[in-house]
Amino acid sequence: MAASKPMTFSRRSFLKSSALASGGMIIGFNLFNACKADVKPPVDLSQLNYNDFNAFIKISEEGKVTIFSPNPEIGQGVKTSMPMLIAEELDVAWEDVYVQQGKLDTENYKRQVAGGSQSIRYSWEPLRQTGATAKQMLVNAAAARWGVDASECSVSEGVITNANGETLGYGDVVAEAAILEVPEEVTLKDPKDFKIIGKGKGNVDIDKIITGKPLFGLDYKEEGMLYACVLRPPAFGQVLESFDAEAAKALPGVVDVITIGQKIRDYRAQGKSNWTMAMSDTDKVVVIGKTTWDAMKGKKAIKASWKTETPLESTETHNQALLDLLNGNTFNTRRKDGNVKNAFANADKIIERVYEAPFLPHNTMEPMNFFANVTPEKVHLVGPTQTPEAAANVVADLLGRDIKDIQVEMTRMGGGFGRRLYDDFVYEAVEISNTIKKPIKMVSSREDDMTTGVYRPSTKYKIAASIKDGKLTGYHLKEACVNGNMYGLIPNFFPAGAIANYQVDTVSYKSNITTGAWRAPYTNFLASAEQSFFDELAEALGMDRVQLHMDLLDNVKQNPEANIEYSPDRLQAVLKLAVEKSNWGNTEEGVYQGLSVYYCHNSHVAEVADITMENGIPNVKRVTCAVDCGIVVNPLGAMNQAKGGVIDGIGHALYSDFGFNNGVPQSNNFNTYQLIRMGQTPKVDVHFIENNIDPTGLGEPTLPPIGAAVANAIYKATGKRLTKQPYMSNMNVENSVVG
Repeated sequence: MAASKPMTFSRRSFLKSSALASGGMIIGFNLFNACKADVKPPVDLSQLNYNDFNAFIKISEEGKVTIFSPNPEIGQGVKTSMPMLIAEELDVAWEDVYVQQGKLDTENYKRQVAGGSQSIRYSWEPLRQTGATAKQMLVNAAAARWGVDASECSVSEGVITNANGETLGYGDVVAEAAILEVPEEVTLKDPKDFKIIGKGKGNVDIDKIITGKPLFGLDYKEEGMLYACVLRPPAFGQVLESFDAEAAKALPGVVDVITIGQKIRDYRAQGKSNWTMAMSDTDKVVVIGKTTWDAMKGKKAIKASWKTETPLESTETHNQALLDLLNGNTFNTRRKDGNVKNAFANADKIIERVYEAPFLPHNTMEPMNFFANVTPEKVHLVGPTQTPEAAANVVADLLGRDIKDIQVEMTRMGGGFGRRLYDDFVYEAVEISNTIKKPIKMVSSREDDMTTGVYRPSTKYKIAASIKDGKLTGYHLKEACVNGNMYGLIPNFFPAGAIANYQVDTVSYKSNITTGAWRAPYTNFLASAEQSFFDELAEALGMDRVQLHMDLLDNVKQNPEANIEYSPDRLQAVLKLAVEKSNWGNTEEGVYQGLSVYYCHNSHVAEVADITMENGIPNVKRVTCAVDCGIVVNPLGAMNQAKGGVIDGIGHALYSDFGFNNGVPQSNNFNTYQLIRMGQTPKVDVHFIENNIDPTGLGEPTLPPIGAAVANAIYKATGKRLTKQPYMSNMNVENSVVG
């Protein structure tokens, strides 16, 4: 047996050591450093000294660049992709870029919002212009030092070169450049010259995420900070009547028990309202603790009495109310082309379906939380919000403070999906801190999030179409929605412009249950309903499913006054690509395919789902997804977003259900509310249309179409049309009326 060979490591080779339950020790080390003890660690760009250049950019003497990402990061990748836009036009090496989350700054930044898949779309030119302007100023400074014309200089990866071959790094001239006059016009790169945009870049926070570094709202701490847990009404429609806090106050670690709610009542009494205030103004009991656990235990010890102030609603109540509204005559007509009534009166056949979707919670990985420290000098706010500016404005009003006193710092968010558009958790934290005059962090549990939150509204659609002489002659879409959809149903998406007689009507049922935007607002279920309906229409017309869409889109192209938001050419292109890549219609035996094509959030998507039936249960094996979102800024991040949207959409369409009984949510954690499991996720193949069109949305557009693709595949396998989500709970539901 050969003698063992001694090994040597430097201290930095060790990443961590931790005790095992068995009493042993596991030691991890950096393999590359262990093999080469003299390898220098990478430069920590965050520790360099930087000179301010503008609100977006700082440059160090070493030529390294800090780029601030202004928009909230909820996992959609903007903290990586938005700095890529600046770095591209600034012409620096991505390896020399350090990215830092920007604070709320309404003077320098615009639209600091994470919602609607619009961050890159709105920032595409402004951020590139920021980088190009800074680059030009740096070149101008170098040219002035050399005494040459700036047009004689070139730049590559942060190094400026003149015609004589002399070079200066950005760090050499940053101080001079920063005081130069800002050029009025700059030239942006042609897409063919991009070096960073279009190249896959890893998440700039990935190392910190996987090593557990503090990035998220729940990670944030300050010296002397206390923790607060809020006891809210157990049912929608109830208010606080009385409470006994003696048992809670007796617990170790509980500092105080207070009530909040007056600030919101005062705000609303002034006739003010804000769409981010999805919360009741009843009194709530707050337990203040030294730790989160102290506050949570204290909250459980509170004995509270609640009284009913408004009707306590149940799922059955909503279902019947929405059906009554669909069958009624009171609607808001959003669009009316031609004469649907006449088309139906003269039809050979009318096909009608009702599609139903339940309430859904957002279920972000990180429950709601926020830090607030209200002092006479300022109001310091830190945490995960998708709408920091809206939050700051309301806080200023709530406290009667100047908006300049409100300082908002954004943390990375463990998911948003629309829930963090609503800043109720911010206002609670502010009122708590203002009451006890100490810094606090309000922390919600998973149960708090699921039972006292904001929900996707329960919605029903009635869709009817008329057929005459084998042609589609009329289309009538009716929506009945609890509290109405956030934006109202937008009527200018497909099939608008494709059918001469086309009408869209909406009606709302008012409820005391708080509802709001949920990933891909309103289209998340509308796409499932409409694209399932078109699958049935194709069958009724005796047409190929793909050809029906192609023909309808050809109709749009022949109608110059169609008044539409989508591009028929781009929708046809993604449909063709999905058909090609999925091997549509030529699968092996036992594999059933369903198709869906949709436009939303300014992007065009087509998807094909392949399923098999195993013991009578549908199993989604593969999804082929074709996307036209314009120029893909970060292909790696884009691929993740597209796949994530597909998987999220499958999970909620098949499994997720949520309801109320006398105002009380019927699920409060994942033991009773099903999200998609890893073993249920299919292989997802994503294909992007390559073009030089400005980027559009990607965080949401791949979710809406998938529900219909799966439902249409299940129909192929079983002969059953699924119209009610979640599909797995309603496999035997039929509500078709064909006449």
